[in-house]
Amino acid sequence: MILVSYDAPTRKLSPDARLALDNMWGQQLKTGEARGAWPWLQFHNSPWEGDSQYYGAALAALAVGNAPGNYQTAPQIQNNMKLLREYLVRGRESQILISRLVLLWASMRAPGLLTPAQQKSIIDEALSKQQADGGFSLSAFVGGWKRHDGTPLETKSDGYATGVVTFLLQQAGMKRDQPQLKRGLTWLMLNQDKTEGRWLGYSLNKQEDLSSYTGHFMSDAATAFAVLALQYAK
Repeated sequence: MILVSYDAPTRKLSPDARLALDNMWGQQLKTGEARGAWPWLQFHNSPWEGDSQYYGAALAALAVGNAPGNYQTAPQIQNNMKLLREYLVRGRESQILISRLVLLWASMRAPGLLTPAQQKSIIDEALSKQQADGGFSLSAFVGGWKRHDGTPLETKSDGYATGVVTFLLQQAGMKRDQPQLKRGLTWLMLNQDKTEGRWLGYSLNKQEDLSSYTGHFMSDAATAFAVLALQYAK
């Protein structure tokens, strides 16, 4: 749902995209502590499979904000949007930084989620995590998260955190020659795996064999964000 399909000549929602959004709203919770969000898998595998309801709701806001034709202002979804904004605002301060970065992204597309001062605060916090080599480590964005197998989180810079931060800084309007952004982009250019073409990402849940099917999961996500960041920087 992050990328919403539309008809290129008219820049209108495609029928499939409209149906997907209708189905999304149909699943939105209307009561309880999580009202405004959606039911979410609880496999305790952050950031996607469990403990990630807020993350998913922020992605939903991003999808709506990306939809063409002023979809987010359509009268028929205003009650849904109100619930979604209230949920995201209500839970913002308790979220780990990686989830608040997705909220930052959504706030650039869907108004009413963050004030300019709050956007700057998230950006400043993310930049404070930059490592000496110019990259960022996802382990620094997840608070006290611990792996299920007891192994320590990877603390070295990785493609996922570096790709996310450098992409979002550019989305927020930061110029490429800003020193910290420039260093992050340089890290991406220097740390692509020249054999496989990917950028490495590391599981938050257990130590994975990076050549295995499950070991590729975070590196696939890291590579996607690294490509977005470098493409946007051209």
